[in-house]
Amino acid sequence: MSGGVAAVPDMPLPERLRAFWMPMADTFAVLTAASLPWSTSLVGIFSACWFGSAALTLDYPTYFRSLKQPICALPLALFALAAVGVLWSDASWGTRLHALGPAIKLLFLPVLFHHFERSSRGMWVFVAFLVSCTLLMVVSWVVMFEPGLALKRDVPERGIFVKNHIDQGQEFALCAVALAYPIYQLFREKKTGLALLFCAALLGLLANMAFVVVSRTALVTMPIMLAVFAALHLRWRISLMIFAAVMLLAGIAWIASSQLRNTIDSFALDYREYKETNRATSVGLRLVYWQKSIGFIMEAPLAGHGTGSTRKLFERVATGPDVLAAGWVIDNPHNQTLNVAVQWGAIGVVLLWAMWIAHLRLFRGEGLVAWIGLLVVVQNMFTSLFNSHIFDFHEGWMYVLGVGVAGGIMLKQRTHRTGEQQ
Repeated sequence: MSGGVAAVPDMPLPERLRAFWMPMADTFAVLTAASLPWSTSLVGIFSACWFGSAALTLDYPTYFRSLKQPICALPLALFALAAVGVLWSDASWGTRLHALGPAIKLLFLPVLFHHFERSSRGMWVFVAFLVSCTLLMVVSWVVMFEPGLALKRDVPERGIFVKNHIDQGQEFALCAVALAYPIYQLFREKKTGLALLFCAALLGLLANMAFVVVSRTALVTMPIMLAVFAALHLRWRISLMIFAAVMLLAGIAWIASSQLRNTIDSFALDYREYKETNRATSVGLRLVYWQKSIGFIMEAPLAGHGTGSTRKLFERVATGPDVLAAGWVIDNPHNQTLNVAVQWGAIGVVLLWAMWIAHLRLFRGEGLVAWIGLLVVVQNMFTSLFNSHIFDFHEGWMYVLGVGVAGGIMLKQRTHRTGEQQ
């Protein structure tokens, strides 16, 4: 018998197993978060190991009662709708099952809530993700000067070691804005050394986003995330001072970074080229995707066309070569609400938005954990205007891990406060 189990011989067997597997599950959660910026394969392996080990620690009567909460019931209901939706889709069975895959990660949320409501190591997961993203930021700078070191060789991107600029931009934007709260608190508590260390990490992330890899989605959503932080945590005078400082830094970055100027200019250039030539620019494609998706929704407004039906619908209405925007065929309309509505209609949209709102409400209150959880939900909601970030692998796991771990810690804190009041 292992040393961890033998050390507590008087403990009932189920409790001894939980005592052994709880730190194992925490370790796999940390490894999942640490590997997320670098690898999809490792995330799949470590998340599966986490789920298996966490299942051995569950207090099942309490867990099943927790499934009645909206924060748990709504993601499960959305997955169940996607699973049932394969029945009325006219796509091939392979396509239907493949389209169901991205929704499976929603099943992790109730288990994450329950596990980290009882674990004391939830913050380890966030620290692992921050350290991993900071390391990736350093590597990104190196790859900018030495492109041959990049592992991504199929479609090289400037400053990208692995994955792509959208994923990296999402990671860096989340970490940068999340750091604002601890920096603010540390300066208030006169812990200047640690505050300056976090400032260095924040400035490094922002500089990378301005001079190395500029994500248009991050550019749109970061101001919204900062505004949420100012509205919730700062007095209006401090907010104005920070706003002035941010505008000054943005002006300096605009002057110094041609990469930033080109990325921002590309919004107007892409739109103009699409309108004048109908070419498949990034902005033009999204406009076409959304317009066509609205037409598909009107055909089946209540329950949609079924799981995996999107590509076949776009094939049906494609016109012209794929060099033109109208000729593109995709299985993702690059908007989470439209993606859900096309496949599962108004029923799916209600479940999606109810889930987002329930998770927003979960993070009401003060503290770093509430801020992280709120930020994860806000970022996902707004970036999902331009992508399907619940179902995309990388951003979907950022949401599931961030909301699940932070939500579990919040539930634990509320249980303790309730116990102290009684």
